[in-house]
Amino acid sequence: MKTDIVIIGSGPGGYVAAIRAKQLGMDVVIVEKAELGGVCLNWGCIPTKALLKSAKIYQNAIHAENFGIDIEGSVKPNFQKIIERSRDVASTMNKGVQFLLDKNGITIVKGQGRIAAQGRVEVETADGNHIETIETSHIIIATGARPLELPFMKFNPGYVISSREALILPKQPESIVIVGSGAIGCEFACFFAELGTKVTIIEYMGTLLPSCDEEVSKQLERSFRKARINTLTSTAVKNVEIIDGKCNVQIESKKGIQTITAEMVLSAVGIKSNIENLGLEQLGIETERDKIKVNQWYETSVPGIYAIGDVVHGPALAHVASAEGICCVEKIAGINTKPIDYYNIPSCVYTSPEIASVGMTEKEAIEKGYTIKTGKFPYTASGKATASGERDGFVKLVIDADNDTVLGAHLIGANVTEMISETTLARTLNGKTADIINTIHPHPTMNEAIMEAAEAAHGNSIHLVI
Repeated sequence: MKTDIVIIGSGPGGYVAAIRAKQLGMDVVIVEKAELGGVCLNWGCIPTKALLKSAKIYQNAIHAENFGIDIEGSVKPNFQKIIERSRDVASTMNKGVQFLLDKNGITIVKGQGRIAAQGRVEVETADGNHIETIETSHIIIATGARPLELPFMKFNPGYVISSREALILPKQPESIVIVGSGAIGCEFACFFAELGTKVTIIEYMGTLLPSCDEEVSKQLERSFRKARINTLTSTAVKNVEIIDGKCNVQIESKKGIQTITAEMVLSAVGIKSNIENLGLEQLGIETERDKIKVNQWYETSVPGIYAIGDVVHGPALAHVASAEGICCVEKIAGINTKPIDYYNIPSCVYTSPEIASVGMTEKEAIEKGYTIKTGKFPYTASGKATASGERDGFVKLVIDADNDTVLGAHLIGANVTEMISETTLARTLNGKTADIINTIHPHPTMNEAIMEAAEAAHGNSIHLVI
């Protein structure tokens, strides 16, 4: 088999790169050993959002009386049906990717791909009885990542689990300890807590979501306390032992060493890049700290071999992998494209309330020497948020005081993951907060809070007394 590009991996980096390459007139082969769509679509972004939606529907039902709705009889979650719906959603999206690849005429080879040499990929079939050789001009590695396993917290089915196992649990745990308060840990904390599981979340750093703006992290902690999620920050997990069918989690904090007992432990401490068994060492492809080293066009130290997504340094986000894939194949095709601006990548966390951010935090901007001003607007002053019963949260803009450009935006509240693109676009266009103020926003919307925050930074907020 001969082709222009071989892409190893069909996640949001791989399949998007394949379709864009085909649009540019190149012949493409995707090598995939598991499900089309990768972890994001099958075991990450999409099925977790389905779970969170079910939990939110349950919360709406049990609090329906707050909105003037009387529900007769008890309302309870059916955990098995919630899991089944999540898997159905993932399956639907998987079929959608298959449809897109088929309609674009992209060849899919199932099996374990390995780079045998420059311009040659070997694929071992699932049964191990056949090896397919593909000759190509360009190879893109898009193999993604998997949950990281720590030596003192080994995965143990039914007891110490990863996010993947959490998506297919046969029954709802009565109690769970979640280790790690990144996006995965916090989202699962919300899901289980909203269904009635007793949740404890443990974070080694001093705040939840340590990379977030400090005010956002503090607001999330307050919201978690209201949801009865036990939050332990500045706390290290030392060991996990299974005794009498329970998980004994030994932790160390300022209070000393303690033990927490729970039915289950979810390890959400990070990811491990899938860079093994690809032939990197034999070809001399350089790696660094579990990542493949690439230039701004995603070419590795070996010409003609590229890498994108979670296997390279940068935010481990689906939309970043997609953007990298497009940038990579456009450069291969000779298009005059631009390198990705990693300072303008929006990040979203689908907790209750949601979190979204882009650009620098207030602390980062000060450390970089900017003279800043900030504008903040609380959801308590938003008509739409009040009408929706979603008053937790705020919008905060970090602004360059010298030229009025948006350095960063940090949002927490209902629907903020749908709102962050406005400030991302403003940063892309080097827009001013005055431009946001002068753009008429529809009322009533949560999105008005961005305009109101910009007005607050200028000292002329209409709906907020400063």
